[in-house]
Amino acid sequence: MLVVGDVMLDRFLVGRVTRISPEAPVPVVTFDREMQQIGGAGNVAHNVRTLGGRVELVGVVGRDEPGEALAAACREARINASLAADPDRPTTTKVRIVTERNQQVARVDYEMDAAIAGTAEETVLAAVGRPREVGVVIVSDYLKGCITRRVMAAAIGVGRRLRVPVLVDPKIPHVDYYAGATLVTPNHHEAETATQLRVRTHEEARDAAREFRRRVKCDTVVMTRGDQGMWLLDREMEGYLPAAAREVADVTGAGDTVIATLALSLASGATLTEAAWLANQAAAIVVGKFGPATLTSEELLAHLPVRNTQTT
Repeated sequence: MLVVGDVMLDRFLVGRVTRISPEAPVPVVTFDREMQQIGGAGNVAHNVRTLGGRVELVGVVGRDEPGEALAAACREARINASLAADPDRPTTTKVRIVTERNQQVARVDYEMDAAIAGTAEETVLAAVGRPREVGVVIVSDYLKGCITRRVMAAAIGVGRRLRVPVLVDPKIPHVDYYAGATLVTPNHHEAETATQLRVRTHEEARDAAREFRRRVKCDTVVMTRGDQGMWLLDREMEGYLPAAAREVADVTGAGDTVIATLALSLASGATLTEAAWLANQAAAIVVGKFGPATLTSEELLAHLPVRNTQTT
């Protein structure tokens, strides 16, 4: 797999809350430990890797300590990462202050969301266009600057040259960039914004998916709808896939798991319905974990119910 997109470092400051500050009505967190995880497009790549796929990650970091930490974390996770170091921007970093019970108290973001340009963009374009053999191209757009119109065109060009699918986890301000993609995975809020159509019922989801496909000029739409499951649309079928009900602890990064599982499944010969069903099950597992989580193929197999890939 080739994953292109906005890489991030997720840091967690974990502690105990026993009192409210006398200076302001906020909790005082007594520090206990710090954790860090690969986030954003890096979490997509990490999910591909833990599910058993080989992956190359292309993105942008700053010339700073978080960028070095992110590169080291990718090496430890056996992700082949080509990360362009841009001295004019910080590595996108999300610092969450959480309690021992995983309740988030506050979040501090270090980021620059301006589009990359100049040397940074040329470095990313060169990394995307490097000769290679891949089964799927994944674009993970978090609107943090890496996915420019030229980078998106280069990713689609790789897919066309190798005749492999190009999957996109989108952001609506870039909706015009994705024309020619094979599959796009908006959530229902993004679909509503892109189409100006309300999505509450299955019929409304169907209409929005059709309009979203027309608007984006892609082949396939997998609309995620939280506890309402997914709506699937391609040239051969459309229909509703129920949610896989499990206890939800943290939805952070669930979309990363969805697109990684979709990509691996499609590359392995699954139909769209089969791939979406597996992605649904995978997402149900990771939302029971804390932070931008991953899962293994063994975990997925162990939690699969009796398969029913019929849409309703």
